[in-house]
Amino acid sequence: MTTLLDGYREHIVATHKQPLFLLLVGFITSFVFIRFSVRMIRAKVRWWPGNVTPGGLHIHHMVFGLGFLLAGGIGVFATYGGRPWIDVFGLLFGIGCGLVLDEFALILHLDDVYWSEQGRKSVDAVIFGILFTGLLLIGYVPLGAEPSGETRWGLVTVISVNAVAMVVTLLKGKMWTGLLGIMVPGISWVGAVRLARPSSPWARWRYATRPRRRARALRRERRLHRRADVARTWLFDLIAGAPDKVPANHPAAHRVAERMAARATAHLDAHAARALARRSARLADRRSAAAAGAGAVPAGGHGYPAGPAGPTAVGREPGAKGQAQQRRRTVRAGRSRSYAARPTGLEPRPDRHPHLRTHTRRIRR
Repeated sequence: MTTLLDGYREHIVATHKQPLFLLLVGFITSFVFIRFSVRMIRAKVRWWPGNVTPGGLHIHHMVFGLGFLLAGGIGVFATYGGRPWIDVFGLLFGIGCGLVLDEFALILHLDDVYWSEQGRKSVDAVIFGILFTGLLLIGYVPLGAEPSGETRWGLVTVISVNAVAMVVTLLKGKMWTGLLGIMVPGISWVGAVRLARPSSPWARWRYATRPRRRARALRRERRLHRRADVARTWLFDLIAGAPDKVPANHPAAHRVAERMAARATAHLDAHAARALARRSARLADRRSAAAAGAGAVPAGGHGYPAGPAGPTAVGREPGAKGQAQQRRRTVRAGRSRSYAARPTGLEPRPDRHPHLRTHTRRIRR
């Protein structure tokens, strides 16, 4: 016990880091307390007070956290950071951080997703905040090393390389490796060298033209990262509780289903409109070609010119062909065209017998 007190006085009090230490203590304590509280409320334990609902209005603990944040931040400026007030307000500010970040997912989604899969973002935010505060408490040098005149540039180089490796690791989708690499140099270096996760920004930027590397990343994702995700899910369930499985008749499930149905309907409507425009353009091309070849029917009869090689198709004039190509380009570009004559569903083809008709499939909108 004496050794711990001596270490606390030497590394915390003597270095003027006691307010930051109390902030970290309040941060961790408030998060643990509020998670215990909401799990007791979820389990419907009789001896626990329950939610705060004055007049039937449920007040989230984020509201109390904002109050602690305002009290701690304003109090430091009001007392000019003097002792012992800075320690008290540092503790209050840490309590507010824990209460607010515990509902980070609610702030992000503007919806009560506390017990859903989206609510896991709150746990990520809390762990990131604790690691960042712990890094500031340890010092600006990794592993607590103290720079001297001879090793100063070497430590600056290590810190710079570690920061670059940490950024690359985070871009590769390895969140926990990058966060742990802040505290321990070397972990983020390994994550920066290894393959990125297939869904990460790095994979979208760098693996789009490298199919072999992307295939390797997919195989590694199926083999290794799936096990890591199972362990991470188990740890988060232990810390924050397992999320609810939304039933099919839940209002949230209805909202998601309605959004998906609206997107699918819009996509199908656009596809049907484009198909109808292409069909109309093709029918107009056939009508124009038939009109161009109607005035020059040779003596062979039935629209087929007599020749040594037998009946051949009626040739189109260069002007009609150019107009048909222009219509196709217009349809591909997405511009709408209107024609005087609407397709009837039974249109003659110019290269066949006039009495032979073909059925054209009509698209129902």
